[in-house]
Amino acid sequence: MTLRAMGERAILAEVADLSSVLSLHAALAADPPPGIDELVPAARTVLVAFDPSRLSAPAVRAWIRAAGSATAPAAAPGPLVEIPARYDGADLTDTAQLLGLTVAQLVARHAAAEWTVAFTGFAPGFAYLVSPDWRFDVPRLAAPRTRVPAGAVGVAGEFTGAYPRETPGGWRLLATTDVRLFDPDAARPVLLPPRARVRFVPSRALAAAASPPPVSRVASGAREERVDAVPPASLRILAPGASATIQDLGRPHRAALGVARSGALDRGALRVANRLVGNAESAAGVEVVLGGLRVRAERDTWVAVTGALADLRIDGVPVPAYAPVRLAAGAELDIGVARAGVRLYLGARGGVLSSRVLGSAASDSLAGLGRAPLAAGDVLSLGRPAGAVPVVDAFPWTVPPARVDVPVGEGPRADWFAPSAWSTLTRASWTVSSRADRVGIRLDGPVLDRLRHHELPSEAMRPGAIQVPPHGRPVVLLADGPVTGGYPVIGVVPDAALDALAQARPGDLVRFRGR
Repeated sequence: MTLRAMGERAILAEVADLSSVLSLHAALAADPPPGIDELVPAARTVLVAFDPSRLSAPAVRAWIRAAGSATAPAAAPGPLVEIPARYDGADLTDTAQLLGLTVAQLVARHAAAEWTVAFTGFAPGFAYLVSPDWRFDVPRLAAPRTRVPAGAVGVAGEFTGAYPRETPGGWRLLATTDVRLFDPDAARPVLLPPRARVRFVPSRALAAAASPPPVSRVASGAREERVDAVPPASLRILAPGASATIQDLGRPHRAALGVARSGALDRGALRVANRLVGNAESAAGVEVVLGGLRVRAERDTWVAVTGALADLRIDGVPVPAYAPVRLAAGAELDIGVARAGVRLYLGARGGVLSSRVLGSAASDSLAGLGRAPLAAGDVLSLGRPAGAVPVVDAFPWTVPPARVDVPVGEGPRADWFAPSAWSTLTRASWTVSSRADRVGIRLDGPVLDRLRHHELPSEAMRPGAIQVPPHGRPVVLLADGPVTGGYPVIGVVPDAALDALAQARPGDLVRFRGR
């Protein structure tokens, strides 16, 4: 076993093969000590996330090694889930030829195998299935599809899996199912949890007895709120700006289900906005990209705007940022175009009420969880205030700079790179590219040379991980980033420094300070 740091809050335990991953994960899950936040198995690794205020990194390492050296009891087999599948995938014929089989033989072997969920990742509810009956190593597509439909069943490497929602993907598609794989409203949102046993049942027409998927009222594109006893409307969106979404502090500790943390990218700014209007720091607010939001109060309330630098006006009269301001019924708040920084946060007294998915109202752009981006005409209802509006003469804050300096520690795959790569990473000035969003920030600059060029088996990722794709330039994952990935991580930005990166705009410079 090799233990590798993944930032200051996680350790990646690397073992020989997938069966060793399953044994280690079972041993760790049997009796985790207080302070362990989550365990995320993957193809060759188990990521152990912990709270350093409760448990030190050396203690976590000792616990992992002890669990790895002990004889773990055999894990009980999970429930058997039968999935009706129509073998009509776009790559069925080509994959059969690639493996030297007829289409009928390929279908028979895939359907005869009893699969086990080894781990989840890539997207909420996406299960990586393995089987001793499946002895093929199927290469991924040379050029991934930009759109794989929900319900597509594919194969890649030693795995098979079904796509819970429409996403890009490079797996070879064999079949289609109508079974609901991920239902955020269900008591058990994931149909295929780790260790579940799975069989694909061939069907020309998918089983009529299978219940149709329930309509999700929080799926991507939906605008309807499901809130019992909705109070009188408070804020009406007149113009959303470039993009405006509902965000709170997200969904931490759910990566094992394939669910990213999500939530506000600049958590400090959201917390302050909430405190200024008497809310709990975790209340939901509005994250506004580059300004341009206009709202009208439907009843009297208090609001505060934090984050990026922009002109704020109520009915044309300038008002300060980082201060509670009264918004009378019928008054309009106008957030101008951001002049520094990227994201502004609108906190409203009582917090924004919105349907909660897995305990959070956050909108996850990659997974499609939470309410869709706001549009003109949308109405935001506010909850009950948690406390009084504080008296604030002035709140200290600084304008987001055009050059962001953030600390960085070595990542778990730093040894995949040439010795010069670390010096390049920490000495260069990197330019934020136009491809920067809630998933990650892509940086332009010199190439980070690699020593190893083979494919990395999928392993857990974290916000702050600095991945290096084949083009050799770094990508810093943010709150909506994938929970597993196959690009090596050269470094990790500490969690506390991510707020600063949330305000980096295209053209700004980023400097990484080695620790």
